[in-house]
Amino acid sequence: MEKQNKDEIEKQDGKDQNIDLTILNETAKAAKMGLESIHYLEEKISNPKMKKQLSDQYTDYSQIVDRVNEQFKQYGEIPDPAPIKTKMMSYMGIQMNTMTDQSPSHIAELLMQGNYMGIIECQKLLNHNPYAKEEVKNILTDFQKLQENNIQTMKEFL
Repeated sequence: MEKQNKDEIEKQDGKDQNIDLTILNETAKAAKMGLESIHYLEEKISNPKMKKQLSDQYTDYSQIVDRVNEQFKQYGEIPDPAPIKTKMMSYMGIQMNTMTDQSPSHIAELLMQGNYMGIIECQKLLNHNPYAKEEVKNILTDFQKLQENNIQTMKEFL
């Protein structure tokens, strides 16, 4: 009986670790996508106030990536790299969407749409993984709040 309980605990610990690593990987991919999107848009923005807002957002995304990387170190792992196809699709999507309209309003709308998608994914991860470690859930919750704040700051440019 005692051995069975130990085995169940080990299975649960392994399962939790997999959940945590999955959440951390998804968070890392999304935060890096935010960094890349801002980088791709940087040259298209002429509004100084918007540039400042995006610079601040870039810093915030970088801090999330740093926190995720610290958690990965605790597991002796590294985050999965984002697929090249995803990066290329993001780059091409931004190029196509800003080809004829580089107005602050249009760029704000694109950024807000990306952040809304991120919020939805964060909430799904939180809802479907109640047994994730608190530290991991805290990073995910902070990332979700960051995206909510990004939407609020972009509203003034619509």
